[in-house]
Amino acid sequence: MEPFNYAYMSLPGITHEEIAFLQHANFDLNENQKKYFFMIYSGKRRSPQDLLIFTIIGFFGVAGIQRFATGQIGMGLLFFFTAGFCWIGTIVDLVNNHSLALEYNKKMAYESYQIAKMGS
Repeated sequence: MEPFNYAYMSLPGITHEEIAFLQHANFDLNENQKKYFFMIYSGKRRSPQDLLIFTIIGFFGVAGIQRFATGQIGMGLLFFFTAGFCWIGTIVDLVNNHSLALEYNKKMAYESYQIAKMGS
């Protein structure tokens, strides 16, 4: 197992699917670039548990927090002003919090890859 796989395992709530994606995403980076990638990615990444907490808060309080946390400002405003589509959208996000986090984390991995590739 690669040394960076152990570093990925330390990220909260990481799944095997996400680890496999990260391995594929940075296979052509050198060691310094991989360190830089990990540093950037770990700062941008969202844990599925965090998104679940944000969604629960949105269910009982301010709807759309989970969408703001994933950078979906338009959807966050829509959830906010419609009470999470009358709670239906919030319930869907409760069920799909892992896929919401994975989608966001894939975007952040791509951005981190681009930064690491240019930075070193």
